[in-house]
Parts: sequence; C-alpha cells; structure tokens
Amino acid sequence: MVMHSSILLIEDSPGERELFRLALAQTGLDVTLFAEQDSEEAFRFLEDQCSFQARSCSSSEGGLNWSLTARIEGARSDRAASASTRDQSGYPPSLPSLILLDWHLGRQRGDAFLKRLRADARLASIPVVVLTTSDDASDLSLAYASGANGYVVKPGTFDQLAHCVGAICGFWIACNIMPHQAAHRC
Repeated sequence: MVMHSSILLIEDSPGERELFRLALAQTGLDVTLFAEQDSEEAFRFLEDQCSFQARSCSSSEGGLNWSLTARIEGARSDRAASASTRDQSGYPPSLPSLILLDWHLGRQRGDAFLKRLRADARLASIPVVVLTTSDDASDLSLAYASGANGYVVKPGTFDQLAHCVGAICGFWIACNIMPHQAAHRC
C-alpha cells in the first residue's frame, strides 16, 4: 500500500477552511486535505478511516476493498459535502498524519475533542496542532493539558498564514515520523 500524507482540518468557518486550503496549496507539499466543521463529524471521519484500514488489512486477497472506499467517500460526501476537500489522486484512505484543530468550534472548545482523541488507542498517536485566534494563556494551558502537540495563533494576513502553514506542515508532514511510518522511511 502506498503511504500518503493527509491532514484533517477541523474548522467551523467555511471561509477559514478555504483560506487554509489555498495556503496549503502554496506549500507545494503532496498532501491530501480533509476538512470537517465540528468534532463529531471529525470523529465520524476518523472512525471511517479506522474501519477501512481494519478491513483492508484483514482482506484475504491482500488488496484494497474499493467498494468500501467508495462507500466511505459517498457517505462522507452526503454528510458534509461542503465541509470536505478531497484529493482525486487515487490514494487509499488512511489516518491523517496531522490534525489541525480550531480551538473554538461554535459552542465547543477543542479540549473535549483532544481528550476523546487521546482516549482512543487507535487515534491517540495522531499529532494535533491547535490553530486558533485565541492567545489566551488559559486556552494555551488547557490545550497542552488535554493532549495538543502544538498551539499556533492564526496570523493576520494571507501571506503570513501561508508561511505558517508551510512551517507547520513542513515539520509534521515532511520531517516528523509517525510510529506506523517508521518502517517506510525513505
């Protein structure tokens, strides 16, 4: 199976999701972006990815179950078509290499998402960077106490955002090695 990097962006603002997509495109990284508007949709997406991986690993033929892939993609499209951005490169679904989490999602805060993610053994090792407008010290402390790997205050201009996205993704996607990738180093 081809290992391919992906990012899950959890952001409730469609405009912010689009700005991030444009900024990511400027980095030149070969990465697939998935976007969800809230933590519940994000967990459904992650559950779909876990289910696909479990079934493809247990396949007696050792090949990919493309009908399951189509079902997952179809279900995701029906559920949150406007929230998700998909790459049509043909890579099979896998868990994201990085989750970027907006700290304030409507009435929700990111700490509940982080605690739930860290409590799930299948998902606990996925790095999470909080990408937020909040520079409040209590938000920062709570994010790290809840399991965030990083905390970044969103910059004010698009050029600064593109630079910031390049720096974040350059490290977590291009440099960082996840446990499941250790055997696949270049």
